[in-house]
Amino acid sequence: MNLGKTIFTQLLQQLPRYEFNQCVDRYHGNYKVRNFSCWDQLLCMSFAQLTYRESLRDIEACLNSHRQKLYHMGFRGKASRSTLADANETRDFRIYQDFGHILIGIARKLYQGEDLGLDLQQTVYALDSTTIDLCLSTFPWAAFRKSKAAVKLHTLLDLRGAIPTFVGLTTGKTHDVKMMDAAPIDADSICAMDRGYLDFQRLYQLHMTPAFFVIRAKHNMRFRRLYSNPVDKTTGIQADQSIVLVGYKSRTAYPETLRRVRYYDVHQNKRLVFLTNHFGIPAKAVADIYHCRWQVELFFKWIKQHLRIKTFYGTSPNAVKTQIWIAISIYLLVAIVKKRLKLHGSLHTILQVLEVNIFEKKDIYQMVSDALKQETENPNLNQLILFS
Repeated sequence: MNLGKTIFTQLLQQLPRYEFNQCVDRYHGNYKVRNFSCWDQLLCMSFAQLTYRESLRDIEACLNSHRQKLYHMGFRGKASRSTLADANETRDFRIYQDFGHILIGIARKLYQGEDLGLDLQQTVYALDSTTIDLCLSTFPWAAFRKSKAAVKLHTLLDLRGAIPTFVGLTTGKTHDVKMMDAAPIDADSICAMDRGYLDFQRLYQLHMTPAFFVIRAKHNMRFRRLYSNPVDKTTGIQADQSIVLVGYKSRTAYPETLRRVRYYDVHQNKRLVFLTNHFGIPAKAVADIYHCRWQVELFFKWIKQHLRIKTFYGTSPNAVKTQIWIAISIYLLVAIVKKRLKLHGSLHTILQVLEVNIFEKKDIYQMVSDALKQETENPNLNQLILFS
């Protein structure tokens, strides 16, 4: 079926082309475009992400060195750096944002049966953000501090499969807690957050959704204990209490009863205190849910290390948002391909195989399987030998 097709072609065939064209038409992306369509732009930027290209000149040089293969890979327009730069600057980033949301829907359906490692049937989210540093003189619209610019990537991660269900891009000055208003947290789901999101008024709105939250408490929080449940201290749980907030502002913002769980983490030698509105799960499950929040940190680490989102091919807000959304789409595409083709191994390993074999005419499944087999048989081989 894939005989004679490059790895890049096989990969991009997994994208829903009809839905992409709908996104383009919605924002008139191809209006008065003759030679370099939005699909060509997506192909060029996807190639740049998959092969970790350094610059527009680097993208142009690499693609032109394989000019004879480009038509069969789906390219129709000439991939020049000036044309790509202009497309990133002028074509509405919402084309790729909307397309990213379509891929999110596909990925979530594929991973909805994934094991969380928790005895829970509910959807569990983690909400967090990461800061991407920029040069103030080059990106003055993203001023963050006196001599620094930055953008923030706010993400609501579905922990089943580590799929980002919501992505918000703001300047570095935007406080994390404001994104709680925009994040689409489903009713009856659980959302784990760090204490940077501790805003009792917003937590109460989440409680009335109704949804559940697990969040770190601040050290200076004032409360009154109503009841203490018995705990098994061998599990690390030191206290499981029902409390109400004291203080006019806090009590007005969250007038109902909260659950306070104190947990000792032996690995970090640290005592952690959690707040939740979920009274129907064991106290240890509260600590485990918060521990799973670490997956969103791993997600940020992964895309920063393996995709091109720390340096940008353009300097305008539109170009930056376009590049970030296409990077997220590539993450989702690799996750979709991994599930559809039942590939084993981590996303990192699969991406490495794709990167060094992007122009090879081999079957993706066979190539990844062979690479993983070599890695298993020869665990001490270095990366170059693994993919030779």
